[in-house]
Amino acid sequence: MSSMTSALSYLKIWFLAIRPKTLTAAIVPVIVGSVLIYTSSYQVNWWLSVFALLGALFIQVGTNLVNDAIDFKKGADTQDRLGPTRVTQAGLISHERVFLAGLICFGVAMVFGLPLIMAGGWLILVIGLVSLICGYAYTAGPYPLAYKGLGELFVILFFGIVAVAGTFYLHSGAFSFGVLVAGLQIGALSTVLIAINNLRDHEGDRLANKLTLAVRFGKTFGRVEISALLLSPFLLNFYWIVHGYTVAAIFTYALIPLAFRIAKKVWTIEPSAEYNMLLAQSAKLHLGFGLLFSFGILLA
Repeated sequence: MSSMTSALSYLKIWFLAIRPKTLTAAIVPVIVGSVLIYTSSYQVNWWLSVFALLGALFIQVGTNLVNDAIDFKKGADTQDRLGPTRVTQAGLISHERVFLAGLICFGVAMVFGLPLIMAGGWLILVIGLVSLICGYAYTAGPYPLAYKGLGELFVILFFGIVAVAGTFYLHSGAFSFGVLVAGLQIGALSTVLIAINNLRDHEGDRLANKLTLAVRFGKTFGRVEISALLLSPFLLNFYWIVHGYTVAAIFTYALIPLAFRIAKKVWTIEPSAEYNMLLAQSAKLHLGFGLLFSFGILLA
C-alpha cells in the first residue's frame, strides 16, 4: 500500500509539473481550426485533427517542463515565488529530470507530427520544426524568448495564429483571412495568461534579469497590455458579424463581463499571489470563448 501511495504521489507531482490548467492553449486553437474547416467547403479528416491536437499538447507540455527547469536554474523561480508551485523550485523533482522530460515530450510531438507532414507537406514540416524550436527556446538555449521580452509574441503566434491556421491548412491546403482573424482572437486570450504571469512576477524577474515586457516597460504597460488582449477578441468579432456569423459573435459576448472583471482587478490589485485567481479566470475565459465561438460557427 505504501509503495502504491508513493507512486500515486509521484504521478501527482508530474501532473502538477505539466501545468494542466494551461493546456487549453493547445486544445482551443485546434478545435476552432477544425470547426472552421467543418463549416467550409472542405472535408474534415478528424484523424488529422486528433494528431494535431496531440502534437500541440506535447509541445505545450514540453515547453512547460523546460520552462520549469530553466527558470529554476536561472534563478527566476525562488522560494519567494508568488505563482503556483513549480516542482523544480520546490525540490520535488530535480531540474535535470524535468528538463529531460520536456525534451521527451518534444520528441513525442515529432512522432505525432509525422502524419501531419505526410498530409500537409513541407509547409507543415516547417511549422512543426519552428514550433518545436521556439517551444524549447522559450526559456532555454542561447536566446531564450521569455527572457528577451518575446514571450507574448511567441504565444500569440504559435498558440493562436499558427495553430488555428495550421489546422485549417492541414485539411484544405489553403488559408483565409477569416482563419487568421480567429487565430488572432484565440491567441490574444491565450497570451493573457502569460501577460498576467509576467506582471505578477515582474519584480522577481527583474532580479533574475528576465526582461519580460512588464520588466522592460513597467506595471502600467503590463496592465494596458492585458486589457488590450482581453478586449481585442470581442472587437474582432465585428469581422464575423459582417460576414454573416452573428451567432458566433453573440455567443462570445456573453463572456464580456468576465473579461471586464479580470481587467478591472488587474488595475485595482497590486501584483501579488492574488493574481493566481486571475490566471484561473483567464483560462476559463480562453476556453469558454473558443467553445462558444466554435458552437456559434456551427449554428450559423
